[in-house]
Amino acid sequence: MTAGPACLRSRGSWQHAAMTMNKKTLHLGTLRQWHWISSALCLAGMLLFGITGITLNHAGKIEARPDITTVEDTMPELLLMQLAQPADQLPDEPRLWLEAALGQRLDWSALEWTADELYLGLPRPGGDGWLSLDLATGELLYEVTNRGWVAYFNDLHKGRHTGVLWSLFIDLFALACVVFSLTGLWLLVRQARRQPWTWPVTLGGLLIPVLLMILFIH
Repeated sequence: MTAGPACLRSRGSWQHAAMTMNKKTLHLGTLRQWHWISSALCLAGMLLFGITGITLNHAGKIEARPDITTVEDTMPELLLMQLAQPADQLPDEPRLWLEAALGQRLDWSALEWTADELYLGLPRPGGDGWLSLDLATGELLYEVTNRGWVAYFNDLHKGRHTGVLWSLFIDLFALACVVFSLTGLWLLVRQARRQPWTWPVTLGGLLIPVLLMILFIH
């Protein structure tokens, strides 16, 4: 008569243990899923920032030969007359002439317009540029400097003159890296019993940069 309740209690304990194990397995599976998804999202960016971290650290040893493009022209007098007085916006005809002379469309939001000159800075990743128009003579000077692909990717690393969308990408990439790192840390916690060297290696990854900062960086 007593075997029935004991059997039920044993079955209930087994079911509870199975449910607990299923929850742990599900939790670990979800954690691993977040980890591999964040690692996949970070892969290209981490390669880019890792390689450019090396090139930036040795920037003085990497030889760069700037490629300079120069354009000189003279604006027609009829168009020049439309620029006699500074205004909030560049008239369409002079703007179109300038873009045709340079063979490209330009962002005029940073234009500096004085009584004597139009000046437009054209900074860009991996180089620089500027445009100057003398309003007395109509003389146009345009110069672009390209320092090569290494400088270009170095500037992407620093977010130099890369625009709003690239800045947003860096923020999202950094967030994905945080998720990747935290899920990796939690997986280390779960697997530490099987790998006795887990925490010494993790601690070493923390102490090495801290000691370098304290002892060798002044």
